[in-house]
Amino acid sequence: MSDAVDPLIPDYQGACLSNVVPALLDGRATPPPWMPAAAVGAGQVVLLALDGLGWDQLGEREHLAPTLTSMTGGAISTVAPSTTATALSSLALGCAPGEHGVVGYRINVRGDVLNVLRWQTPAGDARSVIPPNDFQARPAFLGRRPPVVTRAEFAGTGFTGAHLAGVRFAGYRVVSTLVTEVRNLLRSGEPFVYAYYDGVDKVAHEYGLGDHYDAELVAADRLVADLAGVLPAGAALVVTSDHGQVHVGDAIVRIREEVMDHVELLSGEGRFRWLHARPGHAAELAAVARECHGGRAWVRTREEVIADEWFGPKVSDAAAARFGDVVLAARDAVAFEDPADTGPYRLQSRHGSLTSAEMRIPLLALQA
Repeated sequence: MSDAVDPLIPDYQGACLSNVVPALLDGRATPPPWMPAAAVGAGQVVLLALDGLGWDQLGEREHLAPTLTSMTGGAISTVAPSTTATALSSLALGCAPGEHGVVGYRINVRGDVLNVLRWQTPAGDARSVIPPNDFQARPAFLGRRPPVVTRAEFAGTGFTGAHLAGVRFAGYRVVSTLVTEVRNLLRSGEPFVYAYYDGVDKVAHEYGLGDHYDAELVAADRLVADLAGVLPAGAALVVTSDHGQVHVGDAIVRIREEVMDHVELLSGEGRFRWLHARPGHAAELAAVARECHGGRAWVRTREEVIADEWFGPKVSDAAAARFGDVVLAARDAVAFEDPADTGPYRLQSRHGSLTSAEMRIPLLALQA
């Protein structure tokens, strides 16, 4: 099935976020052609994930990010959906979403919708009823147990347990200590360090892609420069992201009543909204959803996204059971409403779908 603009489906066999960690950690393999030359043969590697920094947005603001734009490398694709929970899991676990099963931001788990980042259902904290290591049991970083430098408040959370189990956690509270933690780990001889920074994503969500975003990109570029400054000779800094952004603002689309007549519950997020059909209504739901929302979204059934490998060439039974029956993947700069999907403020920029702005991310490197 084709549309006026086709979705950007990840190349799970090639230049995709899910293949970055295996390429960096498997020293015996020939580096893939999409791996930046500066990352090859380094004595130590720091992998920095800048949450929310899309290749398209960076390309429009090269003058604000002199360090990033001076690095070698280019664009790769993230995974589907282009959302933090799924993409960071694919990065750390080194596989496609269909294999690890963290298939979205809000996931249907036996009739309860789990907010993966908060690890909550409508009943509250879900760590005891949906144990993270049961939900996703694959080891992070090929089982190597590297140090992970991320926000201190993420220690012990459900999402950390689901995608970073077994790592050596090094928490930071302000950005300067992120750099300090990385420096100390490199000085101690660690061969691989993973670091995570979420400022770009937070600012984009709250303020959109205007002046605040530009200021945050300047700050993120400064962070990259600071990390480059603490690299020992022969060490490499590799920078990637989990997704880009689309400015949506107030363009919130209410799902039409004739569609909701066939819906039992909603999951996913505004730009990748899963519709879970009432028993016996899946076929009619798909037809009505295409008629009502096909002008603004790629409307696909569960079977179609599996066949088209949106989630990778392999989809486990556990992952497939977490999908809805029909997905609305926004093609236009809109979000599809779910009254249960709320936060402290109205999001200005969003992600999750398969447009270039969301799917293309940087993979850049420099070597000291």
